Amino acid sequence: MADHENGDARAARSASRPRDDGGPGPVLEVEELSVELLRPGAAAQLVVEQVSFTLHEGETLALIGESGSGKSLTAMAVLGLLPENVRAHGSVRYRGTDLLTLSDDALRARRGKHLATVFQDSLSALNPTLTVGFQIAEVLRVHRGLSRRAARAAAVDLLGRVRIPDPARRYGDHPHQFSGGMRQRAMIAMAVALGPDVLIADEPTTALDVTVQAQIMELLEELCAEHRSALLLITHDLGLAAGTADRVALMYAGRIVEQAPAVRLYERPAHPYTRGLLNAVPSLDAPVGGLVPVPGTPPAPGAFPDGCVFHPRCPSARDRCATQRPALEPGADGRTAACHYPLDPQEAPRA
Repeated sequence: MADHENGDARAARSASRPRDDGGPGPVLEVEELSVELLRPGAAAQLVVEQVSFTLHEGETLALIGESGSGKSLTAMAVLGLLPENVRAHGSVRYRGTDLLTLSDDALRARRGKHLATVFQDSLSALNPTLTVGFQIAEVLRVHRGLSRRAARAAAVDLLGRVRIPDPARRYGDHPHQFSGGMRQRAMIAMAVALGPDVLIADEPTTALDVTVQAQIMELLEELCAEHRSALLLITHDLGLAAGTADRVALMYAGRIVEQAPAVRLYERPAHPYTRGLLNAVPSLDAPVGGLVPVPGTPPAPGAFPDGCVFHPRCPSARDRCATQRPALEPGADGRTAACHYPLDPQEAPRA
């Protein structure tokens, strides 16, 4: 099971966030966001359906899901980076402005300065023909109008802040001359260069060893705290989310099936899918052979079953689950779950 050493602190921090019912509003509000794949000569294929969540200043929300669950498409829709054959509808409000209604130029003006991202594959995200330092400096020149000399000095400073040794020398190196962890640090430097209000990190520790993963997440948390940035962390790693997030939203087959403060979700899951994932996490305390995998496989994107999307794999499914789609209903302790028969909150998952 994931480490909960800082669980009490995260629970208190999460509880202190401003909410929709009072105080400052959220910096980002996603409401009933759906994403469709447009196909020539065929009906549009729904791959993300009615996803809703909010992010407040300084808060970390982990969006968790298996591959194909729609979490990365959700992030790309928020940033306005969907391919031409993919369409989003619903509402994505940044400080009250619906980003889905903006022109491409207006969106570009907000990306980097107000909303930034750390991509999953840093080698692909960085231009291989340009030096790493030049790419960071270019962000500062375009958005802040800095001179070439001032932008270089600021980029060197950013490389140092993300703990890249000898930043003045590494400024002139190309992406292939950096290790995977160092490239990811450079991507973080580029993302936080303008102090964005919202930072989206899409699987930021993929293909990195455990030690480097911890360093990258520590760095993200530190820089977000410095700028009071809200962090949307996209991951399939339950342990990573447990150690980082204030709240967790769990996606399955294009929908959010449960959302709750992180500590409460891990200790008292309400959705059978959440319970199944937690029971499948290895634990030093579990008996040999104690893992209980979730049966079956998730549906292909766009080929979602009728009724509850999880019912073909759910041990608690009943007749109603095969025909009626459950709504994401609010429950106790600030959680919501899309389940006709949510689990007893007093029953803990396997330790």
